[in-house]
Amino acid sequence: MNAGSFQPTPPSSPGVPLQSSPNQSSPNQASKTVLVTGATGYIGGRLVPRLLEAGHRVKVVLRSPQKIADVPWHDDVEIITDSLSDAGSLENALQGVDVLYYLVHSMASGSGFEAKEEAMARLVADAATRAYVNRIIYLGGLHPENAELSTHMRSRETVGRVFLESEVNSIVFQAGVVIGSGSASFEMIRHLADTLPVMPAPSWVNNRIEAIAVRDVLHYLVAAATLPDGLNRTFDIGSRDVLKYKDMMNEYAVERGLPRRLVIALPVPAPKLAGLWVALVTPIPLSMSLPLVQSLQHDAVSREHDVDHYIPQPDGGLTPYRRAVALALGKERDGQVETTWANAGIDADPLPSDPDWAGYKVFLDERTFHSDAKPEHVWTIIEGIGGKNGWYSLPLAWRVRGWLDKLTGGAGLLRGRRHPKKLGSGEVVDWWRVEAIDRGHLLRLRAEMRAPGRAWLELAAEPDGGGSLYKQRAIFFPRGLAGRLYWLGVYPFHGIIFPSMARNISAAASALQEAQQEAAPNEREQQAGSGVASDTP
Repeated sequence: MNAGSFQPTPPSSPGVPLQSSPNQSSPNQASKTVLVTGATGYIGGRLVPRLLEAGHRVKVVLRSPQKIADVPWHDDVEIITDSLSDAGSLENALQGVDVLYYLVHSMASGSGFEAKEEAMARLVADAATRAYVNRIIYLGGLHPENAELSTHMRSRETVGRVFLESEVNSIVFQAGVVIGSGSASFEMIRHLADTLPVMPAPSWVNNRIEAIAVRDVLHYLVAAATLPDGLNRTFDIGSRDVLKYKDMMNEYAVERGLPRRLVIALPVPAPKLAGLWVALVTPIPLSMSLPLVQSLQHDAVSREHDVDHYIPQPDGGLTPYRRAVALALGKERDGQVETTWANAGIDADPLPSDPDWAGYKVFLDERTFHSDAKPEHVWTIIEGIGGKNGWYSLPLAWRVRGWLDKLTGGAGLLRGRRHPKKLGSGEVVDWWRVEAIDRGHLLRLRAEMRAPGRAWLELAAEPDGGGSLYKQRAIFFPRGLAGRLYWLGVYPFHGIIFPSMARNISAAASALQEAQQEAAPNEREQQAGSGVASDTP
């Protein structure tokens, strides 16, 4: 067990002597070599560029490097292709590392995730010890003392304790509801408040919650890399803005310009029923909604503010809840969402080799459609598919299939997409995930709906005379007899949906081209009228 300064963080004691100044220079504030696990996750994907900005050398461990192929910081980090389950390779990856950020969890991995998380944490802690890592930094959850915690919160507490009891000095931040564009907690609040003007709700909506803006979480995580050596303890972090959960939904509604919601707290906790309801009316799948709801069964409020003795608050102070909501809505409105919960942590399931399909039984639905639009306009429609733009064919049929998928524990159609126009490898588009993108030519989506088999949808644009050829291919690998019967059952609907989808995408591309052609003369006239020189001869 680490003999450093670990304490159970009593409310009034920081546990170790204060620094003379949180901003004074010291050798510990020099550039560090850091390794980030969970770099494809919601927090990890935002932390990496901020660590680079702070001057640190950053390494990331990924099972599927293609998931970060399109991120702006791809060429600025050292990418190690590996999993965290191999102790030897992990120890090699940790050689020369000063600080390890552990930002992985198995919340959506089904039964047994608690044991998996503890075993993984012990493996990582042992590898870090053997590699002489100076510090482990972990983000856990706020929870009351001496309470019967949910499985999810108990697991977070266990992982934090594993690190604090290891031979490596560790900093365990404990945060409540994280509010930011694309966070699961924010999406849960947003969809509940947007959808339900009157909400009969379980008793836990009266629990007191201290939220924290994602920007403030990142501020603390970055600063922790240069904290004084020898620190080994937890820090509660939050906005200091404590609200009941029902008031959080109402504050969101007011910021959104909606009437205040009538939230009727019923005298029952009903976490499982509430988790199912959240899964049906929000993008959050049942595997995540249940632990999220269960984590709200108790108050989640900071018991101490010792972090103030070590890390100065962000410029302008901590972000109040209402301000965090406004910032998240603004990021979504402006298409500046960096990461989302839905894009986190899922490895691609590669399509078996084409055309021989590696011996698989395969069902295909292939469509082509000639368009007068140029390929670049067809591609614009392809890359913008899904989310608010829809699927260009029988919206009701897509919604019904989405609800059926939700009822069986699948992703449904509510996940949307991170950016309204641009896609990157590994990103979510409703119940699909981008498996491959050859920008300007091919988009391959892998289905994450519940089905007895594996499915892909490919959309492509090619030059064809003066216009373009739109190509569309649905691919399904059935699993057993159920998969074959499933394909036969949906085949009649495919005969309606897929042809109209091809026609409508081509028509949308033609309309886009015409609109741009009509807009071009007007722009030239405006430039001439304002004295701006045209760049055309």
